[in-house]
Order: sequence, then C-alpha cells, then structure tokens
Amino acid sequence: MSFQNTICLFAGAALLAAAAGCAQPDRLAVFEDYPRSASLQEDALELRIPEELQPDLPADPVPDIPADGVLNLSVEEVILWALRQNRDLRVQQYNPLIAGTFEQLERGRFDPELFGQIDYNEEQTTETARSTGTQFNVEATGAGGGAGIRQLLPTGTDIEAGIEQQRTVSNRAPEQQEARAGLTVTQALLRGFGPAVNLVGVRQAELETTVNIYELRGFTEALLAEAETAYWYYVLADREIAIFEQSLDIARQQRDEILQRIEVGIMPSIEAAAARAEVARREQLLINARSLLRERRLRLLRIMGPRFANDPELRIKAASTPDIAPEPIEDLDNRLQLALRSRADLHEANLRLKQNRLETILTRNGLLPKLDLFISLGKTGFADTFSDSFKALDGSTYDFTAGVRLNHFLGNRAAEARHLAARATRQQGREAVRNLEELIGLDVRLAVNEVERARQQISASRVTRELQEKSLSAEKERFDVGASTALLVAQAQRDHLASLIAEVEAVIHYRLALIQLYLAEGSLLERRGISLDIKDAAELL
Repeated sequence: MSFQNTICLFAGAALLAAAAGCAQPDRLAVFEDYPRSASLQEDALELRIPEELQPDLPADPVPDIPADGVLNLSVEEVILWALRQNRDLRVQQYNPLIAGTFEQLERGRFDPELFGQIDYNEEQTTETARSTGTQFNVEATGAGGGAGIRQLLPTGTDIEAGIEQQRTVSNRAPEQQEARAGLTVTQALLRGFGPAVNLVGVRQAELETTVNIYELRGFTEALLAEAETAYWYYVLADREIAIFEQSLDIARQQRDEILQRIEVGIMPSIEAAAARAEVARREQLLINARSLLRERRLRLLRIMGPRFANDPELRIKAASTPDIAPEPIEDLDNRLQLALRSRADLHEANLRLKQNRLETILTRNGLLPKLDLFISLGKTGFADTFSDSFKALDGSTYDFTAGVRLNHFLGNRAAEARHLAARATRQQGREAVRNLEELIGLDVRLAVNEVERARQQISASRVTRELQEKSLSAEKERFDVGASTALLVAQAQRDHLASLIAEVEAVIHYRLALIQLYLAEGSLLERRGISLDIKDAAELL
C-alpha cells in the first residue's frame, strides 16, 4: 500500500469518527422504523397455547346472545365459560410455556457447535539481512481458512476437532501451502467434573417448568372458586331483591291501611309517621340491593370472559338454585391427607426445595480448584500446492501437547459465600415446607369449622324465620284490635325481613364454605370434573 493510500485511509477514519461524534446512529432516519416493523411482523406470528396447559373442557360453541338480552346460566356453565375465556387465565397459561424454553436453553449448552473462518492478509515491511546487514523490502500475501466442530459434554469434557489451511506468498520465499488437522480435548478434573454438576441447570429448569404448571393449576383452581363464588353471590343478591320487593309491598299495604284508619278516626294521625318511615326504609334497602345486583352481574360477566364482559347490558337469570342437603363432616383426617397430597402450593414448595438442593451441589463443586487436563494432537502437511498440502498430512510431521492447568482463588471467599447462601436457602426452604404443611392443616380445619357453622345456621335460620313469622302475625293481630302500635308492627316486619334474608344467606354461605373447603383440600378441580394433567404438560414442554 502506498504512502498516499495510507494517508487517505487515516483521513477517512478521522472523518468517520468526527461524524459519529456529532450524529447519534440510533436517531438516523434509516433505523427509525425497524423496531416497529419488526414488532408488527412478530405480532402476526400467533403462538398457540398447548392443549395440555388448558383444562379438559367440552368443546361447546360460544352461545349466541338472546334477543331479549337475558342469559339463562347455570353455575356449571359459568365455570366452563370462565375456564375457557377468562383473560387472566389466558395470561397465566403462557408462564409454563415460557419456563419450558429455559430448559431448552440449558440443554443447548451441550449442542455441538460448527465454526469456520476465511481470512486474507497482505503485508509490506522491511527486513535486515543477517549476513550483510543490508535492508531489503518484503512484500507478502496470505490467505487461509478453517472449519471444525466443538462440543461440551455433561461429563465436563470439551472436545474440539478442526482442519485449517494457510497459503503464503512472498517476494523473498517460494509459495507455501500448509494444511493442519487437529483434535483438542480438555477434561475438568475437579471443578466442573461430572454430570451431577454440569446438569444442575437442566434439572433446575425442568423443575421450574413443573413449578409453573403447578402455579397454573393453583390459579385455575382459584379462578374456578372465584367464578362459582361470584355466581352464588349474584343468586343471593337476586333473592334479596325479591324479598325486599315483597317486604316493600307489605309495608305499603300496611301504610295504606293505617292511613285509612286515620281517615275514619279509628287511629290517631301520629301512627302515620312510623308507617311512612318504614316504607321509605324498605325503598332504600331495595335501591341498595338493585345496585349490588348490577355490581355482581358485571363482576360475573368479567369472570366469564370478553365475549360477555364486552356487553355490560346483558342480564343474567340464574338457572341453578342454592338449595342443598347439608351433611356433617366426619372425615377430617382423610381431608387433611388429601390436602397434603393435592395442594398445588405444597407441590411448588417441594419442587423449590429440590431446586435448592441442586444449587448446593453446584456451589459445593465451586469450592474446588479448577484443574483441567488438556491434550492437543495435530497433523500438518507442507507443500507448494493446495491439494498436495492435504496429501502431505500422511507424512511424519505432527504436534502433540498435553498438560494440566490450575486456577484457584486464595481464600476463595466468593465461592464459600455462594455455598453458604445456597445451604441457608435450602434450610430455609425445608422450614418453609414444614410451615406450609402446618398452615395447610390449619386451613382445612378452619374450612371444616366454617362448613359446620354454616350447616348449623341453615336449620337455625329456618327456625328463626318461622318464629318471626308467628311473631309478626301476632303483632298484626294485636294491632288490629288496638293493642299495638304501627311502630311495633314495623319492628316485627323488620325482624321478619332480617330472618328471611338470614335464611337465604345461610344456604349461600354453606355453598361458599364448601368451595373454600375444597380449595383448602386442593380438590376443587377434580370435584367439578375438570382435569389438568401436570405430568403430560411437563413432558410436553
């Protein structure tokens, strides 16, 4: 290369550096549209959620919205639509899919890697002759390339095999072609030795995938409980409205009778205030009840998915009745054992404990010095043509290198700290599992206690309602003969109204208590005939 060419090269580099200092490459117009256009291309590639990560549900078509805008829904239908279309569940279903990719990333460390290179070089320099001490110019060109394959094995063995060829031409020496085939093997002897250490990342990623599937199961179970609870709360609000409307009619009828008696002089006018106040109070209760029904209807539509939530004016007619024959719970021990076998969060905690145990294997190995045995063997062929250089590989020329390489930090505090943290985390996880087992036992016992309370309240509230009916009837009879007042009648009506509400609430609360018991047991999905195969889903990912 001439002197002028060299000057031009440096000048061009200086101008490029100056331009780079003044202009920000990420602000150039040519690059502005690339992230947006690339993201649009990625959005066009829809990723389907594997069927194994979805609850096993019947393939019913999406129902048409009735012309009158009233959906006739049973609790089973609400559950099915929630599990099929709920947005929150769709978001959660991608987590195991994402976690499964990390398992492939860890396994990818052991994939063979192909490599190759082609190069060209040119040189112009000055050398001094040893015999005469005179200087002379040397011009040389060269070209070469190589290819090979390398792979890391779970045993801690790193293998690389390759072949390369170099061509050199100079004005002071004849053309030379050099070919070489080589093999290099490096084996970890201490740190990084053996599959137990090198496969820790793979095993942890496998466990993480299963953890995410159990989290999905827990979320699905919670969504099912939320859908069923929302349905029964809607039924309760609807029943309350019917009771409030009936009680309002009775209060108005009572008010009209009192006003008529006042007009004919049978009753003093002071009695009208209590009757009117009772009507106003019932109207307030009805307004609140209708507002609560609208709120619970919207929440229920949201749980069922966008097909229903996007039409907030839809009305719902509950097809399922809350009536149920309550039965006492006499198998507490069996339910406790079921919870320890079925609870998704306990499975997650045990899997996390296994991950922590694997981490201690890795950190314990990190305490060892890094001692590697390496062996390199090669055959080289020299000739003046390309093909002859490879033929010359059969010759007697070779190279062989063997040895050991040692690396170790004095004190090794970082490795010791990591190992101590891993051991502490493992012990913490063990204590967390024991604590969770105790909490699960408490959850089941509390849930059983609530079920028993709700069961007993059903019969008690029924008796209370029957007695309040008799009390109200007796108070009306006394009022008719002038032995009572409108205020006392109104009080008896309020007590009767409260007993009607309490009776409906007792049945609904028993239903809700059963849902919480099944949730505490971890058996809600199976009791509703819904399956999510953890094993098949984990193997798929």
